[in-house]
Amino acid sequence: MSLLALQRRMAADLMRPLGERDRLDPETSAEYIKPNDRLTSRERLEIYSRSYWYRLLDSLYEDFPGLRAVVGPRAFARLIRAYLGDLPSESWTLRNLGSRLEQWLRDNSAHAGVRLAAALDMVRLEWAHIEAFDEKEEKVLGPEDLIELGPGMRIGVQPYVRLIEMSYPVDDLRVKVNAAQECHGTASNAVLKHKAGGLGRRIAGMRPEHIFLAVHRQDSMVYYRRLDADEFRLLAALRKGLPVGEAMEAALEDSPLPVDELRHRVEAWFAAWAQMGWLCR
Repeated sequence: MSLLALQRRMAADLMRPLGERDRLDPETSAEYIKPNDRLTSRERLEIYSRSYWYRLLDSLYEDFPGLRAVVGPRAFARLIRAYLGDLPSESWTLRNLGSRLEQWLRDNSAHAGVRLAAALDMVRLEWAHIEAFDEKEEKVLGPEDLIELGPGMRIGVQPYVRLIEMSYPVDDLRVKVNAAQECHGTASNAVLKHKAGGLGRRIAGMRPEHIFLAVHRQDSMVYYRRLDADEFRLLAALRKGLPVGEAMEAALEDSPLPVDELRHRVEAWFAAWAQMGWLCR
C-alpha cells in the first residue's frame, strides 16, 4: 500500500461516525495499524477516531451554546451527532462546521421538537455571530464621505455586518447564555444552579416577537443591534448594490411614517452607520 493510499484509508476510517458507546465502527478493519505491547490495532485507531470526533463535537458546543439552551443539553447532544453523521466536515477549518446546520435542522425538525422556530432563529443568529467575527472589512466611509450624499451614489455595507429577521427574541437569550458561561468558572454550584433554573424558565416563557437585527463587530468583539423595520430594509437594499435613491424608494415606499419624520430618521441612520463603520464603497 502506498503512503497516499494509507493516508486516505486512515482518514476515511477516522471520519466514520463512532459506533455504540463511542467505540470504533464494527465494520472498520484496523489490520493495517501495527499493534504494540499495550494496545491492539483497533484500540490504537479508536484513540484517534475518538479524538477527531470529540473535537468536532466540542467545536459545535462552543459555537452553538444558544441552540443548546433552547433544545436542552440531551437533545442537543443527539442533534449534533446526527448532524455530523449526515453532513460530515468538508472544510480544513472548524469555523465552517456549522454552516449547513440551519438547513439540516429544517429538514430534520424532530430534533428541535416544539421549539423548532426558536431553534432555527438561534442557529441563524449564532452562524451570523461566527461570520461577523471574521468576515473581511472594506475601506470605511466616514461621515465626511456622506456630505455630498445623492440619489445616484452607491454605498456598500461592510461584509461583516449580517442582517437577520427573527420570530423570537433569541438575541437576548444568547446574551444571557454568554453571561452564564462566563460565570461558570468562578461561581459556586448553588449560584450556577440558580442561574440555570432562571434561564430555563426564560426559555420556556419566551414569546414570539418579530425582530430585525444587525450582527456586527467592533474592536474584535461581536455585538447585536436591533433595528427599526425601515432601517433594516434600507440596509438590505444598499447591500444589494442599489443606488441610494433606488434603495430608499424600495425600502421606504410602504412606510407608514410621515415624510418629514422619515427624512430625520434616514439622516440619523446614515450618521449612526457611518460612526460605527458599517458603510463602505
